Amino acid sequence: MKGAFALVAATAALANAVATPAKAAASGTSSGSLPAVSVKGNAFFAGDNRFYIRGVDYQPGGSSDASDPIADISLCKRDIAEFKKLGINTVRVYTVDNTANHDECMSALADAGIYLALDVNSPKYSLNRNEPDVSYNDVYLQSVFATIDAFAGYTNTLLFFSGNEVINADNNTNCAPYIKATTRDMKQYIGKQGYRKIPVGYSATDVESNRFEMAQYMNCGTDDQRSDFYAFNDYSWCDPSSYSISGWDQKVKQYGNYGLPLFLSEYGCITNERKFQEIASLYDPKMTGVYSGGLVYEYSEDGSGYGLVKISGNNIKETPDFTALSTAFKNTKAPTGDGGYKSDGGASPCPSTSDTWEVTDFTGQDLPSMPEGAQQYMQKGAGKGPGLTGDGSQNAGGQSTGTATAGSGSVTESGSASASGTKKAAASNVQIGAMGYAPWLCTAAVFCSTLFGAALL
Repeated sequence: MKGAFALVAATAALANAVATPAKAAASGTSSGSLPAVSVKGNAFFAGDNRFYIRGVDYQPGGSSDASDPIADISLCKRDIAEFKKLGINTVRVYTVDNTANHDECMSALADAGIYLALDVNSPKYSLNRNEPDVSYNDVYLQSVFATIDAFAGYTNTLLFFSGNEVINADNNTNCAPYIKATTRDMKQYIGKQGYRKIPVGYSATDVESNRFEMAQYMNCGTDDQRSDFYAFNDYSWCDPSSYSISGWDQKVKQYGNYGLPLFLSEYGCITNERKFQEIASLYDPKMTGVYSGGLVYEYSEDGSGYGLVKISGNNIKETPDFTALSTAFKNTKAPTGDGGYKSDGGASPCPSTSDTWEVTDFTGQDLPSMPEGAQQYMQKGAGKGPGLTGDGSQNAGGQSTGTATAGSGSVTESGSASASGTKKAAASNVQIGAMGYAPWLCTAAVFCSTLFGAALL
């Protein structure tokens, strides 16, 4: 995320961050006006219809105000009116308060035909790329699971991002196992609580040297370890450009056999005047066999230069970029039929260690085991989340102390969850996983930590 939340990792242990565990329950349900979206092969489907993400990234306030944009119904309705003008079907939100009630806004979004793509992290509760082994702890996972509880009951919860741009260079790829372990834990928690299978995946930095290796890594191993989708932030198309000049043709070729849904979690270069010419290519059959759309960065102007609107109180001023994007969406319809998707999506080979993929503590299918203190949430539920005012997690709680057995995150369901995502009383049996050797410390040198697009996820 451009204009990231600036954060410095805490140096002292943060106590009392975990609320008393209670049986999990989704906080509410949407109006039911939208069908739940699922993954089939390398694509998303709403019922029997191929679903393409046509959306914007939505976090008014940006780095200066880490607030929840979908907890205030008046502000939500204000912005939904603009979303309708744009003709979008998805918004991505980077930060929410997992103690707030979101029923009204989620229902209003559903009534407008809009899904939510949600990051489960917040400024105080996130992985730290400087010390991923320390920040991957039970206090962190309790907050992540509580956020899942808060949104699993809405049919228009499209997907969860387990992280955003935590790896941004060749010298911090050794943090990848902690991202993947978080993804595994989220999938396991969703299954154990009896929720519908809400897709979970990662939003990566578009670092050319290891972008494809990260995609392979998130899709290798046993099914419980594999991500449900892969997304990356791509600013390589700068108008005026083309399918070939931007290099998008080469990316389509590179990912041609990738087994998961792939989409752009951020795009919209501002080097030149934005006409959003890339939209015509993104939803063209030459790309839809591999890509499932994307999210334009970003809705509101907060000093980055990417904003589609300028907000002053309740007043909205649409920028020329807003008009250009609205026109581009209006002129570009989604392909009919299945868009050439692959129904037989499969696992990728795990990438080999190299100068640009320095994953050595956990190699191949090996992942950190779930921190012992977090295992109780699988049975009892996460309980009340810490919201946006908790003490934080990055140096708090118990860490992972071993290596998980491949397949240990599998969930065997004893009953199917309802379409609305409401938890069933009889859910699942979970294998917590055997532990092997103790994990090594992540010691790579990194830059100063920030939340989105920088050092923290």
